[in-house]
Amino acid sequence: MAKKALILVEGHRNIGRQYVQAAQRLGLHPITLSADLARYDYLAAESIEAIRVDTDNLDALIRECSRLGATYDISGITSAMESVYATVGKLCRYFDLPGPNHASIERCRDKFSQRQLLAEAGVPIPAYRLATKATEVESSAVEVGLPVILKPAVGIGSMGVRLCRSLDEVAEHTTYLLGEHIWRSSPRILVEEFAQGPYYCAHIMGKDVIGIEAGDFGPPPHFVFRGGNFPAPLTDDEYKRIAEVSLSSVQALGLDWGPMNTELRWTKRGPVVIEVNPRLTGGPQPVQLAYGIDLITEHIKLVIGDEWNLRRRHSHVAAWRSLLPDRNGTLEWIGGDSRAAAVPGVAEVKLYVEPKTPIVRKNDYRDSLGYVIAASPTLAQTEAILQHAVDFIHWSITPFSNLGEKGVCGI
Repeated sequence: MAKKALILVEGHRNIGRQYVQAAQRLGLHPITLSADLARYDYLAAESIEAIRVDTDNLDALIRECSRLGATYDISGITSAMESVYATVGKLCRYFDLPGPNHASIERCRDKFSQRQLLAEAGVPIPAYRLATKATEVESSAVEVGLPVILKPAVGIGSMGVRLCRSLDEVAEHTTYLLGEHIWRSSPRILVEEFAQGPYYCAHIMGKDVIGIEAGDFGPPPHFVFRGGNFPAPLTDDEYKRIAEVSLSSVQALGLDWGPMNTELRWTKRGPVVIEVNPRLTGGPQPVQLAYGIDLITEHIKLVIGDEWNLRRRHSHVAAWRSLLPDRNGTLEWIGGDSRAAAVPGVAEVKLYVEPKTPIVRKNDYRDSLGYVIAASPTLAQTEAILQHAVDFIHWSITPFSNLGEKGVCGI
């Protein structure tokens, strides 16, 4: 009998290893297809079968999956990477396997199309305009009203997203986006109202809201996640309103299969949808620590057609902190992670960088040097554990501009 295989299209820096391990626990042989295998260090470290293929080329992927199908029983095809998730939907359809609706994924990934569909469905969203050149960006900012958020119409991880409080800042960031942002086609910039208020993220699987996470960002004008906690401390009414708006959002976008998440701000008019993402968050571990629900395993079960289970096993509170540098330069050393990991209640300490790495802040998710995550029965206890752990972690960055001056940084 042929070995059952799970095809993973691309990996993932945060959760790629967990997908591989979850597949193995389910008795599957994981095979990763990637355009650049070197991006994922866990593939070589754990001797995972991996094949280099152009993952932007559907025909190439079909040929590779067909070839693998002669050796393996391909039980499912999926990905943790949003950029290829629509392609995964097409592959699943071609091979008659369970998978997401590729058209819904593509509509969702285009933030302008997403905005239009949400507005038509009456979902509360920020005021917005689409612009393709500098003069349109400026006039749109005036129409929407300062301050505004500028962002590429297609993108992930806060890449290219900035708060602009004046027309000078609008012009400055427009020049950056038009000149340096990598566009696959002609530039399309979303200009939208700055929805002010606490940030929340609803974790959804299919038609079920699993729970709601609270998060916060580093200092403006950028939106780099600094930390979060799950579940968010909400009243029953607040939870109900966020859940209802979140489910209305995914319904409006035609998303009814698999994992997804809705990002919102609680404003003066209640919950306002900032963005819907047709995938797991890059950090589903808080849900597992708090509720005992392994979203990655349940996602794979869905992918291979097995019965899945979102029942809570327990009720704790998880919290995480991202390790963010405060300057550019060369990372001389980083340490304290072992002591942090030894703190009771700490679930994981992860460092992404090695000493002598150049640190160039891009003002998005790529800035993170790593993270610490903890869990306990209460929010206060979890936050105390987390702070105790991150206090152990320090690093030294030598600025590029003055190699004789060193700075010691920490949380």
